[in-house]
Amino acid sequence: MSVRQLCRLAEVPDGGARVLDEASAGRPIVVVRRGDNVWAYVNRCPHFSVSLDFVPGSVSCYRSQVLMCAHHSALFRFDDGKCIDGPCKGASLDAVPVEVDPEAWVVFARAAENDWH
Repeated sequence: MSVRQLCRLAEVPDGGARVLDEASAGRPIVVVRRGDNVWAYVNRCPHFSVSLDFVPGSVSCYRSQVLMCAHHSALFRFDDGKCIDGPCKGASLDAVPVEVDPEAWVVFARAAENDWH
């Protein structure tokens, strides 16, 4: 089975986010990037089960460190998805294991690939 390519690393702004309507995952995913590091989360705030983006595809990021829910202003760390401020403080986004392959594609991490297809 080939590795599922989600997007190019360069398509995710450094210090920002990109929303992918990942049909094969069955749910939208937010990919965040800081330098060569990427993390991905299900695009759903744990506070009210709404998407993090108010305008489809546009997720606010602050200081290349946190995502902000557009609906409730909850702040989630890039590196572990934990809410550090807002109505769901202490809760976490649902992680989607990803990695960057040698050709600079963001892909599902091999260990979790079958869980997301």
